[in-house]
Amino acid sequence: MRSRVVGIAALLGVLLLTGCTPAARGGDSLDPNGEDSGPGIEQTGATGEVTVFAAASLRTAFDEIAESFEQQHPAVTVNPIVYDGSSTLVTQLIEGAQADVLATADERSMQSLVDSGLAAGPQPFATNTLVVAVPAGNPGDVETLADLADVVTVLCAPQVPCGAATATLLETADVRVSAASLEQNVTAVLRKVAAGEADAGIVYATDAVGDDAVQSFAPDGADQVVNRYPIVTLEDTGEAAALFTTFVRGPEGQRILQRLGFGTP
Repeated sequence: MRSRVVGIAALLGVLLLTGCTPAARGGDSLDPNGEDSGPGIEQTGATGEVTVFAAASLRTAFDEIAESFEQQHPAVTVNPIVYDGSSTLVTQLIEGAQADVLATADERSMQSLVDSGLAAGPQPFATNTLVVAVPAGNPGDVETLADLADVVTVLCAPQVPCGAATATLLETADVRVSAASLEQNVTAVLRKVAAGEADAGIVYATDAVGDDAVQSFAPDGADQVVNRYPIVTLEDTGEAAALFTTFVRGPEGQRILQRLGFGTP
């Protein structure tokens, strides 16, 4: 009898040492009540916070992308995203503002950041085109690009991406517009049109989507003026920033962007 007890005890010791417990089989885990909870959830190991600077035209898309990203990476927090004109954001970063990720509405603004040595290797993730936006009901009877010369029109300033693209569009069409105001980002242009402070404005196609206060049309030649949006992680940032950039360019980020009207890179 004594030898049988000793043998059983030895066998139990071997089982414990080799980890042959129910929780160790097949990668399953136990909940606090000892119930089998199925395969363990894969973790990336990334933790911390991500600060993102993004072009104003990305607001709706990036707010949704950030929420989806946090659901997939619960140990990472995306701080409230800073939105503004691309050139303004680049200037802020060069002057010392802190961010982990930058997404601009054009490649020229991004190149300024790269030239400063703060980032390298930006990658395209979306495209966008221009439309003419007018208040709902089109009180100024704006039907063509040429009509902008005869009504109150607001445009983006030429130093920001939407302004540079607008200048190209108008020059190609040989249309001269005396803008009532030049705004520092496309959101400001749309806001004035929606409020009825202007008869028309030129914005990105994605900005006019879903805004009942405005209506829009794509003018002739707009398909030849395409803005490419690049994204980059800044130097000396962590794994979480790289994960966010990858997420934007990955299947879920692209699904969100394309649903909101952005084109593929």
